[in-house]
Parts: sequence; C-alpha cells; structure tokens
Amino acid sequence: MATLKVIELLASSDKSWEDAVKNAVKTASKTVKGIRSVYIQDQMAVVKDNNVIEFRVNAKVTFEVLD
Repeated sequence: MATLKVIELLASSDKSWEDAVKNAVKTASKTVKGIRSVYIQDQMAVVKDNNVIEFRVNAKVTFEVLD
C-alpha cells in the first residue's frame, strides 16, 4: 500500500482556470515526483475595468511518498 501526501498550492493564469491548474501541476512536478491527482478547492478571479484579468485556483496536489 502506498503512502500519499497532499500539498496545497495557489496558482494563476491570465487565460483560464484550467490553465491555472496546469500551471500548478507543471510547477509542482519540477520538485515533486509521483503526482497522482489534483483537487481544486477554490476558484477566484481578479477583475479590472469590468474584465477578468487573472484566474486563480487553490489546488491540493496528491503525490506518492517514495521509500
């Protein structure tokens, strides 16, 4: 049976929430190996002059702890 760990990340994108999630996983994968899943806890957007300029996510990334 595997041992899993969860870390919480905040990520953003100027394109979409989906892109923000991809940014979170891409950045985490630089130092964390064995990522299994990502759970989006919250989504937020920054608005300026009645336009959405930034999409933000609070992501929980699950990965396997290696022996």
